[in-house]
Amino acid sequence: MMKIYYQTPTKDFTLLHGDCMERMNEIEDNSIDAIFADPPYFLSNGGISVQSGKVVCVDKGDWDKGGTPEYIYNFNRQWLSLCRSKLKDDGTIWISGTHHNIHIVMRCLQELGYKVLNTITWQKTDPPPNLSCKYFNFSTELIIWARKHEKKTHKFNYETMKQLNGGTQMTDVWRIPAVGLWEKQQGKHPTQKTLRLLYRIILASTNEGDTILDPFSGSGTTGIAANLLGRKYIGIEQEKQFCELALRRRAALEDANEHKRLCDKMRENPQETTVLINHMRETDRDLAMQLGITYVRAGDSKGSLLVKQGFERLGYICLHTNGDNPQLFKQTNKGFRIYTAMDLQNMGFSAENAPYYAVFLFNPNKEISYDQAIDLHKKKYTQVAHIQPLSDFVKIK
Repeated sequence: MMKIYYQTPTKDFTLLHGDCMERMNEIEDNSIDAIFADPPYFLSNGGISVQSGKVVCVDKGDWDKGGTPEYIYNFNRQWLSLCRSKLKDDGTIWISGTHHNIHIVMRCLQELGYKVLNTITWQKTDPPPNLSCKYFNFSTELIIWARKHEKKTHKFNYETMKQLNGGTQMTDVWRIPAVGLWEKQQGKHPTQKTLRLLYRIILASTNEGDTILDPFSGSGTTGIAANLLGRKYIGIEQEKQFCELALRRRAALEDANEHKRLCDKMRENPQETTVLINHMRETDRDLAMQLGITYVRAGDSKGSLLVKQGFERLGYICLHTNGDNPQLFKQTNKGFRIYTAMDLQNMGFSAENAPYYAVFLFNPNKEISYDQAIDLHKKKYTQVAHIQPLSDFVKIK
């Protein structure tokens, strides 16, 4: 009988408070379809890193402090053994880590009879700098995917992963940004995983209605991803403050707008080429076609131009006037330049509303075909950049 810390009325989100070694014994054997585990990396030994441009200590808490190699090995073997007993015969487990811990995890998996399927390399698109300048920059984490038995098959939604990857086989290198500010509205966890990562993992290896276990629940990201995908979740967390954080995140999901916001985020592909939809006055559009540039209202300071989300992935520019005669062009490799409103007005554009503008360069002689109309109902403001995934409205021939 499980002593439950919190459970939703629909029983799709269950949280247990306490040590995972003890609480996993309360879970029925052979009842779990998949497990995601983000165990301690044993890194809290006084090191430093960079967050938001500031030097910070990397210590996470007592639960992450390093131990002897023997202690780390015994710890990993014990919880992995318990996990194996909870998995169904076709169940799989995902374990994230770095070189500090992941190789010991691999050894334990093999000793316990798991079948390792893949080692995913999660390449972060925005890693912090290496302050010591004595090593290559740490920009990846490894995620081992293994099934319970050597011989018995496992669940893998191959076609779904292929579709997410533009119709080709998805590789074992996943380029996904680290946790964004939009994921920390209810509070912060020092080792929080990004929702996009857990969403892909769960989508790949489970079916709707399946039950997912996370023995190191943290902020509850696994549970949020599971519930967005119609799966059930059981999480175990020993720190009460993080249990409360997970509950706040799950409570927010009850709001229809928040649920839709997160679903929309999951439909985005951070790797996908984006397009700038520039709805311009007719005279401005004609001038842009002549000069091979387009412009967008950008902000009140030059610095804001450098951080505007989406600019770094911009690959295509679509020019139109009230939806009439829209044309799509590939951006040149020169990127964008910063101009003042007066600069643009001197060039003949009707620039207004912002002191500084980002001006994008494209080749007006190379139009690209597309087969879907532009939805102007989503683009009310004619002088504002609208950056969205190219796949939302266009197919490159």
